[in-house]
Amino acid sequence: MTASSKSSIVTADSECRRPSIDVVTEPHILVLTATGNVGRQLVRQLRAEGHRVKAATRDPRTATFPADVQVVRADLSDPNTLRDRVADFDAVFLLWPLHSGEQFAEAVGVISERARRLVFLGTGGVPDLSREQQQEVVHGSGIESVVLQPSGFAVNTLWWADQIRAGDIVRGIHGELPLMPLHEADMAAVARHALLEPGHSGKTYTLTGPQVLTLSDQVRVIGEVLGRPLRWVENTRAEEAELLRANPNFPDSYIEVLLDGYAALLDEPRPTTTDTIERIIGRPARTLRDWVGDHIAEFR
Repeated sequence: MTASSKSSIVTADSECRRPSIDVVTEPHILVLTATGNVGRQLVRQLRAEGHRVKAATRDPRTATFPADVQVVRADLSDPNTLRDRVADFDAVFLLWPLHSGEQFAEAVGVISERARRLVFLGTGGVPDLSREQQQEVVHGSGIESVVLQPSGFAVNTLWWADQIRAGDIVRGIHGELPLMPLHEADMAAVARHALLEPGHSGKTYTLTGPQVLTLSDQVRVIGEVLGRPLRWVENTRAEEAELLRANPNFPDSYIEVLLDGYAALLDEPRPTTTDTIERIIGRPARTLRDWVGDHIAEFR
C-alpha cells in the first residue's frame, strides 16, 4: 500500500557497496512507475552511479527529473504502450500502480519478451491479485526475476500530515496495528542491487523496516522528531472512510480495499523484522525516525 507525496529524494549512500554489473557491460534500465516514491528514488540512485536509465510514467508532463534522465510515456492499463518502450532495455523495475490486476500478466509478458531481467516490487493494493499471485506471474515470466515483498511504507504516515499541521491530535483506525515502516530509499537501494548484481534471480526478498511500531507508536515518533507531543484518537471504520474520502490521494475504489487490508492484518501474527536490507545493501535499514527527519518539512 502506497501513498503519493512530494517526498524528498535521498540518494544512494556513500557507505553502501556499489553493485557489480553483470547484465551487460553497462546495462540500460527502465523504471516503470518512475514518478512513485520508490521509482523516483531508484532513478536518482541509478543516475548518481552513472547508469543509463529511462523513467516511464503515464504522463511525462508531470515528471520532474534531472535533464539527463529521459522520460517516456507508458500506461500500464494498456500494456501495448510498453511494447516499444521495453525493446532496448536489459533490466526493468516494475511497481504495479493500479488497483486492478487485469492487465498485470500481459504487462509482465511484454516485459519478458524484450528484457533480460525484471525486478518487481509487490503490492497489497490490488484486490483481485494477491501478492502470491503477483509473485507467481513474475517468477513464471521465463527471464531473470526478483520479487521484493515490502512491509508498510513509511511514506504512508503522510496520510496524517494535514492533521499534524493543524494540531496535536491524529485520528485514525487500528492504532494498535503493528507495522514495520520502510524508507523508500532503502527499497530503491535493494532494487538497484537486484537490477545490477548477479545472484538474485529467482529470489523473493521480504523487506521490512528495522522496528515493529504500532500506528499510534508511529504518531508518537513523528511528534518526538517535531518536538511536540502528538496524541492518537481511534476512529470508527465509518469515520476513517469519511476522512480518507476527503484526501485526493485515495480514490473511492481503493478506500474499502485499504480498510479491509488493515483489518485483515489484525488477525495475523505479530510481524518480525528481517535483516534482508542490510545483507543486500551493506548497512541497516533506516528507522522511522530517520524517515521523518528526511521529510520533516511535510509535517510543518
